[in-house]
Amino acid sequence: MNNEKMIIIGAGAAGLVAAITKARVGCKVILLEQNNKIGKKILVSGNGKCNIDNKYINLNRFHSQNPPFIEEILKNYDFEVVEKFFTSIGLELVEGKEGKMFPMSLQASSVVELLEYEAKRVGVEIVSECVVTSIDKKGNTFTLETSQGKKICEQLLLASGSPAAPQLGGSNSGYAFATKMGHALVPRHPSLVQLCSEETWVKGCAGVKVAGLAKLYANGEYITEKKGDLLFTNYGISGLAILDLSREVSTRLAGFDYCELSLDLMPELSKEKLTNLLLARVKQESEKPLNLWLQGAINKKLIAIILEQSKCKVRTEDALNRKEINKLVHTIKNLKLSINDTKGFKGAEVATGGIDTTEVNPQTMESKLVPNLFFAGEILDVDGDRGGFNFHFAWVTGLRVNFK
Repeated sequence: MNNEKMIIIGAGAAGLVAAITKARVGCKVILLEQNNKIGKKILVSGNGKCNIDNKYINLNRFHSQNPPFIEEILKNYDFEVVEKFFTSIGLELVEGKEGKMFPMSLQASSVVELLEYEAKRVGVEIVSECVVTSIDKKGNTFTLETSQGKKICEQLLLASGSPAAPQLGGSNSGYAFATKMGHALVPRHPSLVQLCSEETWVKGCAGVKVAGLAKLYANGEYITEKKGDLLFTNYGISGLAILDLSREVSTRLAGFDYCELSLDLMPELSKEKLTNLLLARVKQESEKPLNLWLQGAINKKLIAIILEQSKCKVRTEDALNRKEINKLVHTIKNLKLSINDTKGFKGAEVATGGIDTTEVNPQTMESKLVPNLFFAGEILDVDGDRGGFNFHFAWVTGLRVNFK
C-alpha cells in the first residue's frame, strides 16, 4: 500500500485527520479543498473556541437509520483515542461543562493551524480552491476533473461533508458523486438549527432569553423535551434547548406533521411553588396594573402573551384570586408556540441523513460497492448531539480510513 496515491476531497475535520494518519504510514496523499482556507467549520465551532470532542462518548448521543454501524465505529475509539491523536500534533485539551473538551488555548485557530502543520510535515499535498466537477472510475483508477486540472488516484476518500452551513462550504457535491457510483442516500434535514414560527407575538419578545424547558408535540402527541436556554427571536426561537430539539422537529416537519412547543419558562419552580410565590405577592389593597405586577417575576416582553394565552380576566393586582393565579401559572409553565419551519441548512450546524451506512464497512470506511472508495465524517448517515459528538465522529472516521 505504501506510495499509493490517495486523494481526499474535503479538508475538514475528517479529511484532515485521515490525510495525516495515512501520510504517517507512507501513503502519498493529496487533499483537495474547495474553499480558500482549510477547516472553515472547525474555525467557527464553539463560538471560535472549538468544542473539539466530548469526554463522555455514548452511543445514545449519535443518530442514524443504522445504529449498529455507529456501535462498530465507536468500538475501541473513545475520547482517549482522539485525545492521543491531538497530543501527537502538539494540542493540549481542557474540559468544560458537560464533558465538553476544548483546545487549552480556547482558540479554534490553534486546532486548524496545528492540523495543517502536521499534514504538511508528513507530506500531505494540500490544494485549496479546488472544486471537483466530476469523478469517473475505470478499472482500479479514479479520474477527477477539477477546477485545477485532471487528477488521478487509486484510492479516493469522500469527506466533503453535508449541505449544512453552505456559507462555510457545505454542499451536496459528495452525495452526487457517491450516488453516481451506485450509493443510496438517506434523506437529509437540517439539525442543530433554529426554529421558525408564523406567530406574530415572538417578534415582540425578540432578544428575551430564559433558562427553560421545551416540550415538543407533533400532531398533538408528546414527542420529547429538552432543558436549557430559550432565546426568542424575530423569526421564532433559538437557544440550546431548541438546538437540541431541532433534529426531531426538522424530521417531523419534513413529514408534514403539525409541530408545537410547550415552553416552561420557570422549570426550577414546581407548579405548586410558583402558585404560592404569586399568591404571596398579592396585596389586596393594591390597584397596580397586572402587567406591571407581573414584571416582579417575568420579563416584561413576555407578559402580554402570557395574559393573552392564560385568558386571565382581571387587570389589577387587587382583583387576583387563586383561580386567576392558576391560569397564569399554567401558562407560564406551558406557553404555546407553533413551529412551521427551521432556519434551514444555512442555519444548521449539521445535517441528518447522508450516505446509507449499510453500504460502508465500519472497520475501514471503505465502500462495499466500489473498491478503494472511502467515506468519512458528516457525508455519512450519522449525526450527533450538540457538545462535541459530531466532531468525535469526524475524527474517528478519519482515523479509521482503510485500517483493516
